[in-house]
Amino acid sequence: MSGVFNTVVLRKPYLLFLGEETNPLKAKTAFGLRDWAAESCVGQARMSGGTVELSLPELDPAAAFAAGARSLVIGVTPPGGRVPAHWAPLLIEAAQVGLDIVSGLHTPLESVPGLAPAAARAGIRLVDVRRPPDNLPRATGKRRSGKRVAMVGTDCALGKKYTALALAKAMQEQGLNADFRATGQTGVMIAGAGIAIDAVIADFIAGAAECISPEAAPDHWDVIEGQGSLFHPAYAGVTLGLLHGSQPDVLIMCHDPLRSRIVSWPDYALPSLKEAEQLYLRMARMTNPGARLAGVSLNTAALDDAAAQEALAQAERELGVPAFDPMRTPLQRAIAALLG
Repeated sequence: MSGVFNTVVLRKPYLLFLGEETNPLKAKTAFGLRDWAAESCVGQARMSGGTVELSLPELDPAAAFAAGARSLVIGVTPPGGRVPAHWAPLLIEAAQVGLDIVSGLHTPLESVPGLAPAAARAGIRLVDVRRPPDNLPRATGKRRSGKRVAMVGTDCALGKKYTALALAKAMQEQGLNADFRATGQTGVMIAGAGIAIDAVIADFIAGAAECISPEAAPDHWDVIEGQGSLFHPAYAGVTLGLLHGSQPDVLIMCHDPLRSRIVSWPDYALPSLKEAEQLYLRMARMTNPGARLAGVSLNTAALDDAAAQEALAQAERELGVPAFDPMRTPLQRAIAALLG
């Protein structure tokens, strides 16, 4: 993540804290880190009663620090997104041995009884990933060197992060100069740097996007995690700010072929892929007139192989660009298309 400024930067490797969680669905952050940043995860820590298993070494904070960990990451979501009071002793113990404490929960870590004084004495950081950096600038709108590919979508929660992660990895494996750029809390933890863009004050969203993807070498690609959707009645604003500030050269459209309505907003229909392409390109070209669509990423997890192949073929017919599922199909054609 060299060259990134005004972003949250985390100290790796991580000790993943699972509390007393028994439901794997409540540990998506921990599983995401294990799956996408395995080299940065040295162990797991659980409290009595916890059964979620990451298949990592079970370490207390001191052992984790000795094994190289430099941050304890809260990898679960307790009720209400708040840090339970009974977690405080373990978090304080972690701070005392030299681990930064990293959280994506709603409760500020400074409000955990005794944690802030312990952190101050130990000289470690309390990092609330949802809190954006101070003094973010307004967007300049100036073109920057380097290349950028942004994930956009017809709705929320349909694979923009996973598409960006898989695409960045595949590009790196091909020897391309590419980095994943994180715009959400779990993405920031995976990458070790970035900004949770949905927590930024509206006037500074595009400026934050410029910070996430600064000037780079001419052959360097920033693979930018998307947020929200231009078609979403609640979250379109963050999507537009991120799009304008990112100034992408290339877009990848993300879509769930089984959805017909916006998730949790059933009064709103999803657009067709063609409608989505037209609006996204129109908005992207406000800050990068050369923006183009290079691929469509489908979430086909709920489809069998035959149905998935038909959905991919239909998407290609609609948009005239390569279609793929980043979790089950090769990405080489999409990479070739984004390289132009």
